[in-house]
Amino acid sequence: MSDTTALPSRNLNAPAFDLFHVRNEDHHPENGTLLGFWLYLMSDCLIFACLFAVYGVLGKSYAAGPSGADLFDLPLVAINTSLLLLSSITYGFAMLEMQRKRMGGVLLWLGITGLLGLGFIGLELYEFAHLLHEGAGPQRSAFLSSFFALVGTHGLHVSFGIIWLVVLMFQLPKHGFTAANRRRLMCLSMFWHFLDVVWIGVFTFVYLMGSMA
Repeated sequence: MSDTTALPSRNLNAPAFDLFHVRNEDHHPENGTLLGFWLYLMSDCLIFACLFAVYGVLGKSYAAGPSGADLFDLPLVAINTSLLLLSSITYGFAMLEMQRKRMGGVLLWLGITGLLGLGFIGLELYEFAHLLHEGAGPQRSAFLSSFFALVGTHGLHVSFGIIWLVVLMFQLPKHGFTAANRRRLMCLSMFWHFLDVVWIGVFTFVYLMGSMA
C-alpha cells in the first residue's frame, strides 16, 4: 500500500499568464503612484539645488558686464510672483471642489489656474526678450548663464504643468472623478505647489539679493 499525499487540484486549462497576473496584483502597493511621484519631486529638488548652487558660485561673475541691479525690473517680477502664488490658491480651490464632487467648480478653478500660469510664462518670456534685446544673453557672462539656466528651467516646469493641467481638464468631464483622475489631480497639486516654493527661492535669492548687489 503506497503512502501518498493528496496534491491540490489545478485547472490545467487555465493560462499560466492569468495566474501570474493575479499573484502580481496582490503585491502591488496601493499608493505606489503617489510614492513614485514623491521620489520624482525629490529628484527635482536635487536639480534645482544644483542650479541654485551654480548661481551662488557664478552670480557675481559679471565679466565687466551688467549686474542684476542693472537688469532686473523688480515691479515686473513682483507682479509675476503674485500671479504664480495666486495660481497656487486657485488650485487649492479646485481641490476643494473635487472633494465636494463638483465638476463645474473644478474645471472653473483649473481654468483660472491655467490662465494665471500662462500670465506668469508670458511675463517671463517678455523679461527674457528684453534682456536679449539689451545684449544680456546667456553668453554675455557666467552670471547671466546661471541666471537663464535657473529661471528658464523653472519656466519649463511651469509650462509642462500647464500642459498637464489642460490634459486633465479634458479627462475629467470624459471619465469623471475616478480614482485615477483624483490621483492625477493630487499629483499635479503637489507639483504646482512645489514650483511655487522653488519660485519663492528664485525671487529672494536671485532677484531681491541681485538687485541689492
